[in-house]
Amino acid sequence: MKIRVAEIEDAASLVEIYRPYVEKTAITFEYEVPTVEEYTQRMTQTLKKYPYLVLENEQEKIVGYAYAGTYKGRTAYDWSVEVTVYLDQENHGHGYGKLLYTALEVYLSKQHVYQLTACITAGNGASEHFHEKLGYRKVAHFAQLGYKFGQWYDVCWMQKTLGDLPSQPAPFIPFSEL
Repeated sequence: MKIRVAEIEDAASLVEIYRPYVEKTAITFEYEVPTVEEYTQRMTQTLKKYPYLVLENEQEKIVGYAYAGTYKGRTAYDWSVEVTVYLDQENHGHGYGKLLYTALEVYLSKQHVYQLTACITAGNGASEHFHEKLGYRKVAHFAQLGYKFGQWYDVCWMQKTLGDLPSQPAPFIPFSEL
């Protein structure tokens, strides 16, 4: 397995990994699968500031990806991100999500990011357990926040702190400048 920084040319593969999450689950609250063009735009925007990583198998097929994104659009939140991971449906339970998140954390630490957040559809025990094993703790629960497939879903937020918080953090470094 190989982890590398995502390239715009990967967008079609990432959309196909993402597709079943949109079409069949409430793991994401998107209703429509984004087009490759839309995904390319998202990736381009993300890579300006944050890491976007893919995991390839021995045949160089992308089997998963993870990225960080803006937690909130205010300067005081520069040291905090929201993290996301998606795996090909056939590649769950092999530790690939952990590999991706671990690599993501290396980059985020270099960027002087200290707080990682993950937004999870409540009741998704596998995701909650996965994040707990990686050191995240549940910090918020919102009732009936999202609506998909004819029902309301609760959402929980989980958080992980990378290292000790300094009294004065070093400036955030955009991923494109590492």
